Amino acid sequence: MGLLKAEHRLRHPLPRTVVLVRALPGLGDFLCWVPALRALHRALPQARLTWIGLPETADLMQRYCYIQNWLQFPGYPGIPEAPVSPQQTISFLAQMQQVSFDLALQMHGSGLMINSFTTLLGAKQTAGFFPVGQPCPDPQRFLAYPEREPEIWRHLRLLEFLGIPLQGDKLEFPLWQTDWHECKAIVSAYELQPRNYICIHPGASMQTKCWSAQGFATVADALAAQGFQIVLTGTNAEVGLTQSVARTMQFPSIDLAGQTSLGALAVLLKQARLLICNDTGISHLAAALQVKSVVLFSNSDPHRWAPLDQKRHRVIQLAASNDTMSRTGRCSVEATLAEARDLLHQEMAYAS
Repeated sequence: MGLLKAEHRLRHPLPRTVVLVRALPGLGDFLCWVPALRALHRALPQARLTWIGLPETADLMQRYCYIQNWLQFPGYPGIPEAPVSPQQTISFLAQMQQVSFDLALQMHGSGLMINSFTTLLGAKQTAGFFPVGQPCPDPQRFLAYPEREPEIWRHLRLLEFLGIPLQGDKLEFPLWQTDWHECKAIVSAYELQPRNYICIHPGASMQTKCWSAQGFATVADALAAQGFQIVLTGTNAEVGLTQSVARTMQFPSIDLAGQTSLGALAVLLKQARLLICNDTGISHLAAALQVKSVVLFSNSDPHRWAPLDQKRHRVIQLAASNDTMSRTGRCSVEATLAEARDLLHQEMAYAS
């Protein structure tokens, strides 16, 4: 017997095949979705969950027991995350209609464009979000998109609406033994001292969300002067950015951009004293691993994307000026250092 609430909005019998539509490319997009996946898995333990998503995040499902099958999103008009090929989309939808899923859940966004795609999957029941102010496809199973909620809670509100019991809002990122082995080699090669290094992640998914290299370098130097090792992290595409920070710093740093898998980066982060980063995927990874962080917001919404635990994770809303030498730039540096030092002081106070 399933674990849905008695007043749930899904028709009996409980769905055994569920298709989830969320074709977003970011690590943070996935991690903020995990609490909803956990609740679905617990409520429908016998159901087989299929995720229609993007290749960039496909490997993530292997770390979790929540999703059993993955299908590549074929593209659809109005959805910018994937190119559109009409023949490919029509063929994909025809195949999905043959499967005849018990339930299709639209968890991609407001539903302005993606709802028609989700409906065309041909599931016996379809549920999800619809845009505020637009006609509701089905009042029994569609919720007005909760735009004022944090990203994690947008999905949880949908499940709550459908009568699916929640299993908390904590993020999670399972670590594998191979991740620890890979990270151990890196720690040894660079003579890192676990719990005595600070990770600085100056990149982000969009350049407009990045603080200046000078800003990160100034903060990193101030923390290095306190005796901490500074580790710069990033993807292959962000090597130039971490190199710029390293060149700008007065103290030495260890640049690991492009040198770690996601799993090894997670273990590296797990053993760090602190993370300082832009609003990007690694901030959600730190939240999942319960690593203290200072997250810098430039052109994104802290209410939507900031970690929920604001004692462990501090938010800095950057001013429009990206010039560290300006008054607003100096204030950003000072604010970042104040939050970082407060988090470091708390940890030392707990240890004593």
